[in-house]
Formats: sequence, C-alpha cells, structure tokens
Amino acid sequence: MYEIYVGIDDTDSPEGMCTTYITCVIIDELKYCGFKVEGHPRLIRLNPFARFKTRGNGATSFKMVLDSINQIEKAKKIILKKVEELSCLENENTNPGVVFYQGAVNQKLESFALKAIRSIITIKEAKSLAEEIGADFYCFKKGRGIIGALSAIGCPLNDITYELLSYRQSKNYCSKRRINPQSVKVMDQKTYPQTFDNLDGGYMAIEPHTPCPILYGIRGESPEAVLEAHNLVEIDEPLDRYCIFKTNQHTDIHLQKIKKISEMEKFGCYIASGEVEDMPWNIEGGHVFFKLKDDSGSIQCAAYEPTKDFRKLIKKLRPGDHITVYGGIGSQGTLNLEKIQIKSLAPEYIEKNPLCDCGKRMKSAGSGKGYKCPRCGKKIRSELKLRNEIARDLKTGFYEVPPSARRHLSKPLIRMNIKI
Repeated sequence: MYEIYVGIDDTDSPEGMCTTYITCVIIDELKYCGFKVEGHPRLIRLNPFARFKTRGNGATSFKMVLDSINQIEKAKKIILKKVEELSCLENENTNPGVVFYQGAVNQKLESFALKAIRSIITIKEAKSLAEEIGADFYCFKKGRGIIGALSAIGCPLNDITYELLSYRQSKNYCSKRRINPQSVKVMDQKTYPQTFDNLDGGYMAIEPHTPCPILYGIRGESPEAVLEAHNLVEIDEPLDRYCIFKTNQHTDIHLQKIKKISEMEKFGCYIASGEVEDMPWNIEGGHVFFKLKDDSGSIQCAAYEPTKDFRKLIKKLRPGDHITVYGGIGSQGTLNLEKIQIKSLAPEYIEKNPLCDCGKRMKSAGSGKGYKCPRCGKKIRSELKLRNEIARDLKTGFYEVPPSARRHLSKPLIRMNIKI
C-alpha cells in the first residue's frame, strides 16, 4: 500500500473558479476511476494578510491509499489534467501548484504550514522544502500555489472545524443564488451551536457574493452537524455536488501571542495586551481607530466599516482602559481588529463649575479670574472644577465582529465557550 498526500492551491480567479471546487471534482473523478481517497479532504486557510493570495487564501489537500506505483502515476495524471482544465490559467493572478508527498507529516512540514498561516513565505522557500522532503511538485505558470499545497498537507490540526460546501451548476454561476431564507433560519435554530455563523441578522452568511461555483457553505463542529444542516436548506436550483472539508477555519491558529507590541510586524497576526492611549476617532467611510500602547511602543488599531455595531463598542473605549486585541496587521501597519477582551476600565469623569453657597452653579468670571455666581454675585479666585465620576456605558469581557465581517480563521466566541 502507498499513502500519497496531494496538495492543491492558487486556482481561484475573478472569473469564478475556486480551489475547493476543483478539489471536489478531482476527488469524485478519482473515486469513479476506482482510486481510494481516505477521509475528508482538508481546507486550510493561510495568512489573511498575505499580499499575493486568492480570495479566501485557502488551499486543499487529501490522502490517497493506492496499491501500486502504476496507480500512483495514473492518479497523478488525472489530478494534473483536471487542475490544468479547470483553473483559469489565462488570468495573470492564477498560478496553481500541486504537490504529491509520500511519508510522514514531519516537524518541517508543520513549521512551514504555520509560518504560511502566520507570516509570509516565498515560492523559493516552498520549492526548497519540497526538494528537501522528496515531494513531487508541479508549477503552473509562477507556481505560487505550491506554498499553499505544502501547507495544506502539513498544517497541524489541534483544533478542527468542518465546512460543507455545495456547488452550483456552471450555467448558474453568474445568476442570483436561489436559497430559501426561511429554511436557513430553521436550519440555524435546529443546529446552532453545532453549526455557526449561518446568519447575521437578516443577512445569510452561508451565501457567497461572488460568481464562484459555491452555492453555500455551512460551518460546524462535526461532519454530522454540517450534513444535517445541509439537508435542512431548501434551494430552488439544481445542485451540482457537495463536499465536506476538515478545516483550520475559526480556530485562531493564525494568531501569535506576544509579550511586547514592539514585536509586531506587517502582515503578522497577533494577540497583544496593552492600554488604550487616546480617544477613538472616526475617518471618512465610517472606520474607527485608536492607539494601543505598552512599555515597548504603540500600534494603531482599527474597526472598519464592515464590522458595523462593533465600531460603536470601540468608540466607547477611553484612555487607560486595559484590553487584549486579536487581529492582523495590513500593509499600512494598522492592526485590523477581529475581537477584543476588555480587562479593566479606567474611571471616567465629568467636570463641572463649583456650586455657590446659595446653591447656584457658578460661571467663569473670565480667563484667570475664577468664578462668579450669577445669582448672588459671589466670586472665588480658584479655577478648579469639580470632578464627578460617571458610570461607563461599557463592561469588561469579550466582544467580536459580526459573522458578516468575520475572517475565515477568526474563532467566534461561541467556540471559546464564552457567553455572548
């Protein structure tokens, strides 16, 4: 028996193709030809802040169990032919890579995958690793996809979720998806929290908004949960096929916990604690910013417009609040917030003019002249105001962005056993 790992990536394109669909087609073709594919295929999301990436920056892999060298060569031909046929190679940003690997998934593969999820890896590094471990790799055009292909094989899955992806017939790719919203509500009521992020108010979070082959995707804790949910969704268009993937989605695997803000780098993903340095501010477009500081430095944090009501929470932060932030740093050096934990709140005060002995609130007598009572005329030289602590319209605890704005890798609070 021969165990062969197959990794595929970078087949997505604006024209509508995606890596998961190509993988699903390949697996169905292999099974039809009598080849054994073991278990569920993997869908591994890579660094969401990588500069060169597909839409969801996802790569796939699966394991074949074959009887002979002859079978291995036949399977390779089928896989490479399908990748070439179905990938939109005419698109300049489509640079697929396919990796075939025999052997144990070792520490080098795991470390490579974690680096691809948490920082940046070059094609040169990927080729070097593939040669070192004796993997066969195939580059179409620039072959950037071998980075994801190796990562999908090597990614350690200490925390696992599943996603059922259903696919449309090609004739419907550019048309409106015909999913019954009421059935999605029923599905969510019956399967939550074993499935999650199905809805965001009236928004169907299972439905993509691109011309890709995916009709809908259901995320959950087990293959049984996502399949049960799938069977509850009603659609008014023919289904081409579906596939259940084992994934690293919604596990926070991309985040690195650091002790100092100064350790952060562009395109990295972090968990960092500190103190709010200044009052939050808005910019045009509805984005909200504030600075987080510690003894080593500070970083600008952002809640962007798509995070909706999460921005209202961020605007309630005040200098001196102690918080932990979860998110990644984009090309501008700003940390994109995925969720926060408010650990302690600084006191907030309101300042008022002093009261006169007669009970009337005094008014300023002019710059440097103290206060004067408008009722009895009494004056005082002091310019000190009275400070009264006021209740904060904010509580300690965890807060997260809504499902419609959640990144693929960000762990929702429901999966952290935190009451929402």
